[in-house]
Amino acid sequence: MYIDAHQHFWIYNPDEYPWIDDSMASLRRNFLPEDLHSELELNAFQGSVVVQTRQTLEETRWLLELADRDPTILGVVGWVDLRSSDVHSQLATFGKNPKLVGIRHIVQSERDDRFLLQRDFLRGISVLEEFDLGYDILIYTRHLPVAAEFVARFPRQRFVLNHLAKPPIKTGELEPWATGIRDLAKFPNVFCKLSGLVTEADWQGWTPEQITPYLDIAFESFGPGRLMIGSDWPVCLVAASYGTAMGVVKNYLSKLPSTTRDAVLGGNAQRFWNLRT
Repeated sequence: MYIDAHQHFWIYNPDEYPWIDDSMASLRRNFLPEDLHSELELNAFQGSVVVQTRQTLEETRWLLELADRDPTILGVVGWVDLRSSDVHSQLATFGKNPKLVGIRHIVQSERDDRFLLQRDFLRGISVLEEFDLGYDILIYTRHLPVAAEFVARFPRQRFVLNHLAKPPIKTGELEPWATGIRDLAKFPNVFCKLSGLVTEADWQGWTPEQITPYLDIAFESFGPGRLMIGSDWPVCLVAASYGTAMGVVKNYLSKLPSTTRDAVLGGNAQRFWNLRT
């Protein structure tokens, strides 16, 4: 089964999506499950994992409602307030729904570059294992050393790095990103999503060849058993169609063994989140 491990839905409201600036004007509309169905079908994906974009309990509730109605939504990575003293009860409420498979916090937008190591946040992360939930790490390249220190504290917690930590594809630089990726990948409980890469390149002039060195390092570091394909739809649309964005990774995989292709295109996601398919 082929699974898109990273996509989003939203009902657009400018007050709630201030990050969608004028350069992303095409994203200023609603994106809902029925909009994704044809893309999944055309590109031979049978399901997806939807990831939060707003840090509200209401959004987590809404995404779970969508998942309950739509069988192509295999899992939801939602948000709870991991810094709250009430985090256990929040997780207990949402955790009753088997479609909740993980939690994410938009760490890349926090002013403190060492946010992942804040005491109250660490306390919240420590609760996730009880509910068998993964945690999505959303950071920039500069946060990679802190992320390694962070995951070292939780050897039994499942983590997945989003968007390869947003490598500097536009400039073509590899360091210090490559060193940070290799250090983080040393922890066997950390997986990685090959997602959001076209939007880290020049939106109008990128080529697959510019992304290949970053995929090479991802495969060298994490191996075929800890990587997942993700579209980052609809955000990817500012730089490429759904099929083109997914095609970057699919074409790269075409030269690799079928067992590797099947793992990256769905098997690893199914195993990481224990998805019901």
